[in-house]
Amino acid sequence: MSTGPIRQLLPHRVLFALMLSLAAVTLPHALHLPPWLTAILVVTAAWRYLAGSRGWRLPNRWLLLFLTLLGAAGVVLHHGTFIGRDAGVAMLCLMLGLKLLEMRTRRDTVVVIYLGYFLVVTQFLYSQNLLMAGWLLLTVWALTALLITVNRSTTPTGWFPHAGQAAALMTQALPLMLVLFVLFPRIPGPLWGMPEDEARGVTGLSDSMTMGNISELSQSDAVAFRVEFASEPPPPAQRYWRGPVLRQYDGRTWRQGEPDHTAPPSAERLGGDMDYSITLEPHNRTWIFALDLPVQISIPVSVNTGYALERSNAVRERIRYNVRSVLDYRLEPELGDRDPAIYLQVPEGSHPRTRALISGWQSEAADQDALITRALAHFREQPFEYTLRPPLLRGDTVDEFLFESRRGFCEHFAGSFAVMMRLAGIPARVVTGYQGGEINPVGDYMIVRQSDAHAWVELWREGNGWQRVDPTAWVSPERIDLGLGSAVPARDNPPTLSRRTPSLSRTLALQWDALNAYWDRWVLAYGPGMQQQLMERLGLGDWRRMITVLALLMLLTLGALALIILRRRPQRPEDPVQRAWIRFCRRMAAIGLPRRPEEGPRDYARRLIRERPDLAADVEALSRLYLHLRYSGRGSPNQVRALAAHVARFRPGRKAAGQASPET
Repeated sequence: MSTGPIRQLLPHRVLFALMLSLAAVTLPHALHLPPWLTAILVVTAAWRYLAGSRGWRLPNRWLLLFLTLLGAAGVVLHHGTFIGRDAGVAMLCLMLGLKLLEMRTRRDTVVVIYLGYFLVVTQFLYSQNLLMAGWLLLTVWALTALLITVNRSTTPTGWFPHAGQAAALMTQALPLMLVLFVLFPRIPGPLWGMPEDEARGVTGLSDSMTMGNISELSQSDAVAFRVEFASEPPPPAQRYWRGPVLRQYDGRTWRQGEPDHTAPPSAERLGGDMDYSITLEPHNRTWIFALDLPVQISIPVSVNTGYALERSNAVRERIRYNVRSVLDYRLEPELGDRDPAIYLQVPEGSHPRTRALISGWQSEAADQDALITRALAHFREQPFEYTLRPPLLRGDTVDEFLFESRRGFCEHFAGSFAVMMRLAGIPARVVTGYQGGEINPVGDYMIVRQSDAHAWVELWREGNGWQRVDPTAWVSPERIDLGLGSAVPARDNPPTLSRRTPSLSRTLALQWDALNAYWDRWVLAYGPGMQQQLMERLGLGDWRRMITVLALLMLLTLGALALIILRRRPQRPEDPVQRAWIRFCRRMAAIGLPRRPEEGPRDYARRLIRERPDLAADVEALSRLYLHLRYSGRGSPNQVRALAAHVARFRPGRKAAGQASPET
């Protein structure tokens, strides 16, 4: 332990405010920090506050060194490395906690506050939503107020004595921040992220489907994307948002397989054009969602053999794009060189009971159309149940589902129906994506959530191409028309926002989502593409011109701020009596005798006479005349001029002997 008492840097209230501000900064990080590290932060903060308020001693350098090595070893053991987002933030939190235990000087306190600023920035590596941004803005304001307090020589009072000045500084920085945000060149990829961490913390559809995985995804209220339509949105039955197309089947799992981008399928537009814009949340996959069937899109994409849209890079940042789709179409009426056998593959010997069922239907059906109708009617006539909580299928999943459990989610119905069609000799594949969407009346846009995740089937028919068939609609029409919350029983506990019953909480949730939609669109989705579009509209498409305008606007902004600050500086008093007195006080301050804030003119004059008897005559005469002119209300212009002249002649550095006293 240290051998001497700790010098009090801040009053107890301000020290407590510092600890409270640092707690607000580190609180969001507690969600991803190891519990032992969070405990260290709590203990070190409490120790430092008690050291300042009760005189406790702080640890010496050797103990701090030991704690540093021990904490660093703990971080490496927990994360396996020093490198990366999580390990780096953990080390920064550890340094903050240990720095509190050596905060003995003003410099140490400033370093602690700077560490708090760094931790504010690192939180954006995890979340950039509007609520978090507001919280971090408050913490920056508090840290800035404390930074001003620490660097002031006067003794602070209150909790945040310079909160107003901190708010003024942040307000002055706002115009410069807006100029840099709009004009500073954007780089591809997420602004707040690290390469090794970009794949973490995002959810969405997979490139494979096993019975049960989409039902897990559909238990989330998270937004998948938002849609703004140029005209009236399509009816619920046509809100199929196309995603990955799964064509390979191994008896249990459907997979996308190796996509072929060399020859995209042909598509005939029959009508029902729809223009809209999508703001897509990051999902760490390459595919892009669009209303079935997209024909134009504003961002570079490729079209694979399943007519799924894909980017060259995974979607790790929020993106916005414009799409034109046709609701009435004919997709790939002729397979051409494509081998239809891949759409008929079912592992040999699998699903024996289903094979027997299909064989019986084939002997009764007049043609394939009749067999398709018979299979769909089977889902409606038999006691199948649409549920978010289907039983676990351990053996032959298709046979168990069709003949035993008969309780499933969309992937159960889509997967088993596709198998039935393949066994009947009809080319079939599974399409995954989203179905539905809710119109938010507050912002006049559509919200498509993860709870809208869906799977359906496409069947290929000679001359008609791939046709959508959704067996879920035959089991639970409410799922298509009213959404998930109206389709599953209440005991399944569907996501809160999927239940579209009117309520105050739901109204507030939609209003909050509208606010977040504006934040996502104009702030988080403002990437290179959106910036380029804006610059072209403003005539700044060339980057040299954009940089020139950026520099010019920064200079103008800084100049305007400088003028505002200068205009707010204290002006010289218009009262000549007050102006003369201030000039007198400045001359006394120049020789080491400044007027104290609590001193009035008479008390100040008495102290000056005591400390400088050689100036007694001038000080007495000047102070007496000033008091007379200031407070009696009977001064003459000659007396005012006499006061100003006496102050002008007054030189406190030498004895002013023989000078005539001003007229009284």
